[in-house]
Amino acid sequence: MMRATPFRYLAPKSLGEATAQLHAQGDSAMLLAGGTDLVPNMKRRQQTPRTLISLRQVRELHALEIDDKFLRIGAAVTLGTLTESATVRRHHALFRAAAQVATPPIRNMATIGGNLCLDTRCNYYNQNHEWRRAIDFCMKAPHGEAIERSEGKQEGVCWVAPGSPRCWAVSSNDSAPALIALDARIRLSSNLGMREAPLADLYADDGMSFLTKRRTEILTEILVPIRPEVRSTYWKLRRRGAFDFPVLGVGAALELDRNVVKAARIVLGAVASRPIVLDTSSLIGANLSDEAIDAFADRTMKSAKPLDNTDFQLGWRKRVTRAYLTGALKELRGDDPATLSLIGRRASALLPI
Repeated sequence: MMRATPFRYLAPKSLGEATAQLHAQGDSAMLLAGGTDLVPNMKRRQQTPRTLISLRQVRELHALEIDDKFLRIGAAVTLGTLTESATVRRHHALFRAAAQVATPPIRNMATIGGNLCLDTRCNYYNQNHEWRRAIDFCMKAPHGEAIERSEGKQEGVCWVAPGSPRCWAVSSNDSAPALIALDARIRLSSNLGMREAPLADLYADDGMSFLTKRRTEILTEILVPIRPEVRSTYWKLRRRGAFDFPVLGVGAALELDRNVVKAARIVLGAVASRPIVLDTSSLIGANLSDEAIDAFADRTMKSAKPLDNTDFQLGWRKRVTRAYLTGALKELRGDDPATLSLIGRRASALLPI
């Protein structure tokens, strides 16, 4: 049986108390929301905090509200709650992403903030402690494992790309590509106050230091613009029809005037250490014809550079990127996703449109 290392448990009841505790505890502390990712990681010794600060009783983080400009989602709102909200369903990409995470019991525990801050994943990292020790750990190893590395390997190795100076672990959350496509913003709180930023700015292209937020900051709220004219969707590739992490995610949002694209945001997930925001300038002002969609997919699929650190063969994953980009755009154009292709049916069959 795998067991977590000993830790101290704190349960603040206000945001101010939580930020004060996080500031006081230093690098040894981690935040606990739903725990669906952190707790298994602790049991595998991938994360070994000496203090856990639970956010479950912080009331400010559980709000789900709408005003004239934004859908406001507290970071501790569960994914299950999001899928049950009629307001969220109008932001179709977010609904699709939340509803395709794991299984219903996990969605009823997992939070939107936790999913956005999900640790990057890799076939060589997401194994138990003994397995990782057998290959001499990797550069993403916690401090304790880094000390255990064989002499001469103190800097660590990325087993995906042994000659690389950086970690290539993959950003594998579903909510980020969908919310970035919807142009979402986030609020972060610390003992110094609150700041706001585009969600896309939360991520860095580094498998180890994948979040730009400061250690003392808590993700508190997600702001999704209210834009009824925007159509959006999220397509997810995984081996099984449920439970699995994405091997590819496509979040897409378009504003159309009849069939002409006025605005577009398209984001790839699970193909790099951060979500990739694609250049959609070639779509703006264009008629969303099959030819325009194919040309865009041919050009932008090159942004996906999958490595051998997740599921499926690399060449096939590259081809599916093109198919999913094409399928998502055709869905937003108004085509029935179930008629697009075998891949399209596989994606769309998971949820009702």
